[in-house]
Amino acid sequence: MAGTALSASVLAVAAGLAVGLAALGGAAVTTQRAAGAADAAALAAADAASGAVITDDDPCVLAARVAAASDATLSDCTIDGLVATVQVEAAYAGLAAVSRARAGPPEGF
Repeated sequence: MAGTALSASVLAVAAGLAVGLAALGGAAVTTQRAAGAADAAALAAADAASGAVITDDDPCVLAARVAAASDATLSDCTIDGLVATVQVEAAYAGLAAVSRARAGPPEGF
């Protein structure tokens, strides 16, 4: 009887750890997905602002479309000359992962 109780508690602890590690892994993946979406959105906006990408859309509209393609939402977009700064949010289990990115020519260019 004592062996059964010990086995059940070991299995319960192992299951709890597995669920916790799966949630932690999902949050880490979402954070990296948000960072990648922010990088891509900033590059798209900067390319549109510089004319490297020909589009009829505003650079921030293009950045929002690129972020949406990565299952993220663009929450802030600023164009200053040829430099684009964006903020992107991606959700996981009710929590938001936020990432910012900046793209454009080097300073002093």
